[in-house]
Parts: sequence; structure tokens; C-alpha cells
Amino acid sequence: MNGPNLPPAAAPSVDDAQALRQRAEAHFLAHAALGIDPTEALSPQAMRELLHELQVHQIELELQNEELRDTQAALDSSRAMYFDFYELAPVGYLTVNERGLIKQANLTSSSLIGVLREALIERPITDFIHQQDQDTYYLFRQRLMEADKSLLCELQMSRPDGSPFWVQLVALVVPDQDGHKVLRMVLSDVSERKQAEEKFMLAASVFSHAHEGIFITDAQANILEVNAAFTRITGYGRAEVLGRNPRFLRSDRHDRAFYTSFWRDLQCSGYWCGEIWNRRKNGEVYVELLDVSMVRDAQGQVQRYVALFTDISVLKAHAQQLDRMAHFDALTGLPNRVLTEDRLQQAMALTRRSSFGLALVYIDLDGFKCINDQHGHDAGDKMLIAVAQQMQQVLREGDTLARIGGDEFVAILIDMVGMETCAPLLQRLLTAASQPLQLKSGEEIQVSASLGVSFYPQEHDVGADQLVRQADHAMFLAKQAGKNRYQVFDAEQDSSLRGWYEDMQQLRQALISHEFVLFYQPKVAMRSGQIIGVEALIRWQHPEKGLLAPAAFLPTMENDPLMVDFGEWVLEAALTQMEVWLAQGLDLSVSINVGAHQLQQANFVERLRVLLARHPKLDPTQLEVEILETSVMQDLVHVSQVIEDCRQLGVPFSLDDFGTGYSSLQYLKRLRVAKLKIDQGFVRGMLDDPDDQAILQGIMGLAQAFKLEVIAEGVETMAHVTMLLQLGCEQAQGYAIARPMPAQDLPGWIAGWKLKNDWRCDADSSEPSGHQ
Repeated sequence: MNGPNLPPAAAPSVDDAQALRQRAEAHFLAHAALGIDPTEALSPQAMRELLHELQVHQIELELQNEELRDTQAALDSSRAMYFDFYELAPVGYLTVNERGLIKQANLTSSSLIGVLREALIERPITDFIHQQDQDTYYLFRQRLMEADKSLLCELQMSRPDGSPFWVQLVALVVPDQDGHKVLRMVLSDVSERKQAEEKFMLAASVFSHAHEGIFITDAQANILEVNAAFTRITGYGRAEVLGRNPRFLRSDRHDRAFYTSFWRDLQCSGYWCGEIWNRRKNGEVYVELLDVSMVRDAQGQVQRYVALFTDISVLKAHAQQLDRMAHFDALTGLPNRVLTEDRLQQAMALTRRSSFGLALVYIDLDGFKCINDQHGHDAGDKMLIAVAQQMQQVLREGDTLARIGGDEFVAILIDMVGMETCAPLLQRLLTAASQPLQLKSGEEIQVSASLGVSFYPQEHDVGADQLVRQADHAMFLAKQAGKNRYQVFDAEQDSSLRGWYEDMQQLRQALISHEFVLFYQPKVAMRSGQIIGVEALIRWQHPEKGLLAPAAFLPTMENDPLMVDFGEWVLEAALTQMEVWLAQGLDLSVSINVGAHQLQQANFVERLRVLLARHPKLDPTQLEVEILETSVMQDLVHVSQVIEDCRQLGVPFSLDDFGTGYSSLQYLKRLRVAKLKIDQGFVRGMLDDPDDQAILQGIMGLAQAFKLEVIAEGVETMAHVTMLLQLGCEQAQGYAIARPMPAQDLPGWIAGWKLKNDWRCDADSSEPSGHQ
């Protein structure tokens, strides 16, 4: 059976394959409609041809599939390249429509702005423009819309956290697929470049406007650049110095060794700083503070030297002025105390290394105060200057003359071999100091000098301070001997002086350590036996020597400032004890001794007022101050005023040891004291010595004339009591009544005294007939 004729084989293509399928389906449907198996209608030859054609088409389809796969791979590669080139580009890409909304953004722009890409889309780009650059963007966009080319600007954008960053914005206006204008923008982060530019501009500004001179050299130290301050300081213009070595600035004040050391240090450490003298263009030499730094490249090779310098001539001059003010006397130009101490230390050190000695001369002018008082301080200053110049002229080279204060000078004489070398110099100093000075008025003024001399070295090692004290002490002896002379320090006296310093140190420490205590000795009215008060007497509870009486330590501190501290302690301790007794029911008057040094203090009354204010419960009249006649002698006017001021406070005064000093009716008239205290020396001798009796009678007569109370101290027997009552003295204290006792023992003694009846009987029996 012959089958239908098949069309000839067509060229292998997709369309041919489709036609072949269509022909086969048509052939299959035609035979199926006749009920014939389509495969039976084909001849073997037709079958083979059809099978061959199908196999060819199958191969062709497989080849086409391979081409499709290659095309897909190429498409995927293109898509990856697009992602790399667009999404991960090193710059940000944005598409912004005419309304300013972001329509497209690559991943780089999202990362740069710090916002997810989805959150960027449809957001106004101005949301991310820094506030201060909004106007810049507005003007840029306006120019861009009017131009037909890409434009560029730089502005700051802001991230959501508020941090700004600089971008370079390149934009172009193009139509989109709908024909609307859009802005294609390229964003480049230029923050680092901007920071570098700012740093460079700052460095350039510092370089240009720095007050310090700056110059930069190459590795061979040839000048490459200088700033304006360099010209101002040196006087050389920029064009005059470029290419030159800075050695043309040298002042010739430094030797070759200095510059050798300079370069050695610079090469070793890469840095040098110090003072250096240079010369300006006008020839003036000045001093500068120079800092030089070495600049190396990455390989460590020297590329540049950078030098900064400051003209410190004014500071140097000011420092020298301050140094002179600190070390030299402004009036005479001589070394002052500070410089003298240093020179004395150096002279002593040199003396220890040589066979010669030195002499320290302490000089005090005699009669200088009178010149100030009579002719004024201007004349006094001229006198000091003249004396200083005259004494300076008679000294040798190497000797030092210094003014240490007021009219006091010190001379350090070196290379001394004894008095035979020193005596002529001392005599010349005395002569120089006594030269008269003629004032403008034609009047001549003149002083003399008292000199104290101490030598070094000595048998016992001494320091500079002690050497000065020795000379000062010798000068005091020269004044006592009649002035206008010199006195050599005696080593034996020095031993005593050392002992005094040690004793004073012990007393200061004892006061700090609360080793002093007050004892109290009762005072009574002899006729009635009534207790009228107590006297506070100081004792030292020495940790090694036991209880010491005042005579063992008070003379040591006489006229020393410690006496003031000591006196204040006595006042405070006595007032405190009075408060304690008052709380116990004992209302006692307490008398204390105030020394001359404390009494002479300008603030004595004020200090007493402060102490009394600390104890408001006490009656000030219960505190009695006892002073010696010798205290009055030093300044009668001042003491009289102190007594009057204290009376205003309610505090009475008594005159102690009356009759032992220069007892004067003038004192009794001027001093408003309430009581006279008869010295115990007269009381003890009155039983046997008619002169003492006569003195006592005289004292009683004075007391009655000036309406003063009288109390006798040193009453040791009933015979003294009898005699004193006969003389009219009613009050007394002494061993016949009670010895000084600690404060805690006084209440018990008072209780026992009140029970004692024989005292009143003895006192009454001693009264002479007719005595009232």
C-alpha cells in the first residue's frame, strides 16, 4: 500500500521543525479518520526518510538549545556586570525627578547616605542635603535645569544621625522613557579630601600668621620657605634668604663646639631645642628660643628641617632685671641677703679646699636713725649710697660687700690668714663708713660703724647661718663697747650662744607638748585671815629633770618672741582655771605676771580682749595683771596707755617688786595701777635690817599718798606678819601662809584654811595698842 507523498526535507530551522510537526499531525489525522494506521500507510522508504528527517531536526533542536544556554549565560554575565558597574560602583548614582524625589538609587548611594535603598525611593533629595548647603543645592539645580550639559558642585550632605559629609555632585538633565526631565546624579565622597584641604589651609594659615619665626630647609639645610614672622624678627625678606644656609644669621657668640654639639644632637634624636644668639639684618644681636625638627620620608631618609624660633630678648632682659631685683639691693646696687648667702656658701666651700680662711664682717651704722629723723629719708638714702660706695672702694677684688637690710651690711673677706691680714681691712672699713656727706643745703651729715668679725674655718664645724650669727653677736658687743670699732667673735661665747639656742628649742617644744603648768599661791588679808585671791606661778614639768621653778627657764626666753606665745598661754590657762573654780563655787581673783616683751606688743590689749571674750562667765575685775618696774622704764607712755585701756576692760594692774628698780614718783603719778607689791627681799630683811624697815615705811607712805593698796610677798614667819601689820601693810603672801600649789589642791587648802583659827588669833595679838 502506497502512502501519501511526503514533502521534501526543508532547511533545518525552528520554522521547519514547526512545519514538519504540522505535516505529521495532518497526516496522522487523515489516516485516523479513514481508520487506517498512519504508520502502515508509509512505505519503508518513506518511513526511513521521515525518521532521518526527524533525527536531523532533533539534532538541530539540540544545537539550538545549546545556543540558547550560551545566550542565557551571556545574559547572566551581562546582568552581573551591570550589578557590579551600577550597584557596586565606587560612586553613588541617583535619578531625581522634576519634583526632587529620588526615583532610582544604587547600593553605593544608599551606603553613602546611610539609608536603605527602599527608604531612599520617593524621598526628597533635599532631606539629605545639609541645612547650611540647601541654598547651594537650590542654585545648582536651577543652573542645571537651564543648561544642556552636566554641571558639578560640592556640598555637604547629612546622614540620619546628623553627621555631615562632603560630596562632589555631578548631574545631567535627561528625559526618561515617558519624556519627562530627570536628573542623573553621580555622588562622590570627598570628605577626606576636604579634611586634607582644611588641614593644609590651617597649616598654611598657621605658617603665615604664626608669631614664631618659621623656616623650612632641604636636606642640605638650604632654606626653602620662610614665614612673615621670620622677616619681622630677622629683618631679611623672603627673596633674600631662599636657597641660603641659615648660618648667615650667626652672631659669633657661640664657638665651633656649640654648633658641633647642635648638629650631633639633631642627628641623634631628630630634634633640638635651646637658646641661641643670632644677628639681625641691621647687625643687632638678639637671643632666640629655637626648636629644630628633622623630617624623614618612609625610608627614613632626611627630607626637610623645620625650625621655629621666638625672639626672647625682651624676656631675657626682663628675667635679668628680675634676677637683679631678687639678688641685688635696689638702693645701693650691692648684693642682697639672698645673694650674700649663696656667695658665703661658695666662699666657705673654697676655703675648705685651700689653706686660707675667710672673715665675715657684720656692719651696722651708728647714728643712722638720727639722720632719718632729723634730715628725712631722702638724706638717709643718700647716706646709705655714699657709705656703700666708700666701703666698696676699700675692699679687694674678690671680696664681697652686701646690704642685708636697713643700715646693716655684710662683708665677706677671702684669703685671710689671721688678724694681721684682716685688721687693716677692718680699719679701712671703719674709716670709709665715717666719711662725711655734704647735702645740697651745705649741711654735712656723718655716721660711724660698729663691726663684728667671725672667722672660718673654726675648731668646731659651723654653718653659714651660725657664722653670720657669730658676727652679728660680735657687732652687738662692739656697739656696747662704744661704737665706731670692731669686735672679734669669741669662741667661748659661741658655746654659750649654742646652749641658748638649744634651750630655746627645748622651750618651744615644751610649750607645744603642754609641759608647762600653773601653780597658785594664796594671798590673804593678814588681820582677818580672809583669802583675797591667788597668784598664778609658772612651773615646767620637765620630762627628765622634774618640776622646775621659773628661775630655771624664764630668763632664757627674755626678750624673745617666744615670750609672747608663752604669756598668752599663761593668760589662757589662768582664765580657764578660773572658770573651773567658778563652776565649783570658788570665786577667786587671780593675778598673773606679764613680761615687758609681751606688754610692748601693739596688740596686747586686743589679744586680752579676745581671751576674755572666750570666757564670758568671768568677771574681768577678777583678773589682775602684775608688771615689773623695768617694764615701765622701757616706754612709760605706751605702758600708761595699755594700763588705761585694760582698766576700760575692767582688768586692774599692780606694780610688782616695787622698790627694786628706779622707783619714781613720776611712775606712781602716771601709772594708774591699783596696787603696789613689796619685793620679798625687803620683807625678809626687815626684821634685822633698819634700812629695809625704812624702805618699807617709805613705800607705805607713798601708797597712802597715792591711795594705793599694798601687798607684801615673801612673808615666811609670824614675826613678819606682826611687823608688817605694825607698818600698816594688811595683805601678804608667802610660805607663812602657803606655798604655791597645783590647781587641784587649792579647794582643799581653802577648806582647811577656813577652819584654822590660830591665824586670826596670832594676827590679832600682834596688833599694837591703839592701831586701827
